[in-house]
Amino acid sequence: MSDLLGVYQPGSTFLHRTPAGVKVVALTTLSVLTVVVRSPVTSGAIVVLAVVLLLVARVRAGSVGRTLRGLLVVMTLLAAYQTWQRGWEHAFTVVGALVALVLLATVLTVTTQVDEMVDTLTRALRPFRRLGVNPELVALAFSLMVRGIPATLEIARETRQAALARGLDREPRAMLTPMVIRVVAHARATGDALHARGIGDD
Repeated sequence: MSDLLGVYQPGSTFLHRTPAGVKVVALTTLSVLTVVVRSPVTSGAIVVLAVVLLLVARVRAGSVGRTLRGLLVVMTLLAAYQTWQRGWEHAFTVVGALVALVLLATVLTVTTQVDEMVDTLTRALRPFRRLGVNPELVALAFSLMVRGIPATLEIARETRQAALARGLDREPRAMLTPMVIRVVAHARATGDALHARGIGDD
């Protein structure tokens, strides 16, 4: 089963045994921390923490490599832009925080099955049912998002390869336009499939 940024890898580490809710709360807390305490030190520390957790969870190097390879172009452009606008320290703060959170999310998805995360989300939202929240529908949306991100990354990879084959690797529109069209088409197809099953009609 495909996860958000990696494929679930069965294991017996303490991270595998930690409840999904605890890991999600920890990831959320670290995400907030990177926004509230924005500095090169904070970003660097969280990157180090992420690497340590990857080692503890025994995440395969291939999973990390695929994750970072898919973000390499975006991160490089972002780093260059931030360096040009506000200097290398700010660039490291921003890009370092993003890389750290991506790695932490990889730890989460590699050590936690999607079904476990969905069940945790459903249980957490049940008290809000009296306020009109539909826990099952929210969990479904989360599940679709989780499964949709790998599909989007795969579309981006295929689009880039197609542009390279046509010698248009230096033309952004040759990659962005087909990618956007395919992503929207995929989203519409998913919506049509849900509608055909009567899901979300209420």
